[in-house]
Amino acid sequence: MNLFSLENKKALITGGTHGLGMAMAEGLANAGAELIITSTTPSKLEDALAHYKSKGYKASGFIFDVTDEKLAAEKVAEIESTIGAIDILVNNAGIIKRVPAEDMEISEFRRVLDVDITGAFIMAQLVGRKMIERKEGKIINICSMMSELGRNTVSAYAAAKGGLKMLTRNLATEWAKHNIQVNGIGPGYFATSQTAPIRHNGHPFNDFIVGRTPAGRWGDPEDLQGTAVFLASKASDFVNGQIIYVDGGILATIGKPSNEN
Repeated sequence: MNLFSLENKKALITGGTHGLGMAMAEGLANAGAELIITSTTPSKLEDALAHYKSKGYKASGFIFDVTDEKLAAEKVAEIESTIGAIDILVNNAGIIKRVPAEDMEISEFRRVLDVDITGAFIMAQLVGRKMIERKEGKIINICSMMSELGRNTVSAYAAAKGGLKMLTRNLATEWAKHNIQVNGIGPGYFATSQTAPIRHNGHPFNDFIVGRTPAGRWGDPEDLQGTAVFLASKASDFVNGQIIYVDGGILATIGKPSNEN
């Protein structure tokens, strides 16, 4: 199992203070990685670090917005000089605005793209430059099923995540020669605090997701951990430019008739 060991590796997870980002960070820590967490909210970062440390993980945190190129560069340099080389980058920070396309303010559209794809590029470039020097590194971009499918009210998010999929492939194309693997994870629908209000039998969206998913359930955040560890470890050294969808099979099927069990 040494192929999956992350002992002595340092993993930077942007926005890893809650939800799926926290679940993936825990998976990396369980495999031996030291965690470096970013956030834009001091209170959330403080709570997250307390949570990680309560589990015995080695973790530190930094406050900055991934879209602030100058500050991000300063923080990455600080991390590399005080903590050590960043072996794994998980571009998890992201936002979504649920607004019908005809009503969305252009400023909102730009903000979603700025965080979800430009921020990921800024971090990949800053960390990737150091990885190129060392001839080694793992970058994991958190994509989405919206990298493949459209859905009402998420035009900006879908555009950003579709772009992130292609950015993943392009960075892999450019950086594979430096022994850097750039891949993505596309989560399906997961049971998180945000989805709790709609995850009960009889709620139309809950019934839709459970019926639409071949596995017949919502994902558990821990379901993402194995894929994150795989893409962060030596086990994926010849895997590059791929998006692994952890979705219970949604993207594999056209669905089933409403009267089919």
